Amino acid sequence: MKFSIVTPNFNGARFLEKAMQSVLAQRGGDLELEYIVVDGESSDGSLAILERHRAALAHLIVERDHGPVDAINKGLRLATGDVLGWLNADDRYHPGALARVAAALSAEPRRALAFGRCRIVDEQDAEIRAGITRFKEAFFSVSCRPAIQCVNYVSQPAMWFRRAAWQRAGGLRADLHAAWDYEFLLRLWRQGGAVRVPGPPLSDFRWHPGSISGRGFERQFREEWEAARNDAGRFAPQTLLHAGVRWGIVRAYRAMARRRTAAQG
Repeated sequence: MKFSIVTPNFNGARFLEKAMQSVLAQRGGDLELEYIVVDGESSDGSLAILERHRAALAHLIVERDHGPVDAINKGLRLATGDVLGWLNADDRYHPGALARVAAALSAEPRRALAFGRCRIVDEQDAEIRAGITRFKEAFFSVSCRPAIQCVNYVSQPAMWFRRAAWQRAGGLRADLHAAWDYEFLLRLWRQGGAVRVPGPPLSDFRWHPGSISGRGFERQFREEWEAARNDAGRFAPQTLLHAGVRWGIVRAYRAMARRRTAAQG
């Protein structure tokens, strides 16, 4: 099975090396890897890192873009793999993750996408927000389209999808600020549903103050609710449940933000 992985980057040198190494380490066995990096003309040392790994890349694009969605869409359009995914420059895969995904998708050939466990880590790679992770994982056993419309329990770094499903679903929406991955996931789900990859975490999502979720969580969860409403229907039970979940999560995030501010003061 051939995987195409896209990494969008703009001034992400601080974590870029770890992200790239985690992708390149997936090679081996029957797994074929096509790695594509799209850089928006970084000025922080990222280009030196990319040059060190240029020989291992199928494509390296360095040009101005309109943000991560634009960069990811560029990379996906170049992809030729059976299975596609993207890994942001501050996230990372765990060893053997793609081999486990390949096994899960091979066992469920009709499924459009695969997902699994994903830790949340801080800038020093320590796991944080374990309660949020456990909350998401609580939905794994009841995973289905109505459930994903109620709450987004799939973490993007631990999600991969078949190229054929992406072609039917279409690309990522650049008009969304923070929930473009969830809106895309809902469209993908319509193409054949999802299979869960069992076992330990497949990846790490890095939360830090400069990340998109760190900067604009209220807008993110509003956009997620709007995406669920559009997918399920304005008055569907899933939409109403999603609204309740949204406000609960936003209140929890506000409380964590207040505690961080108090600790820093």
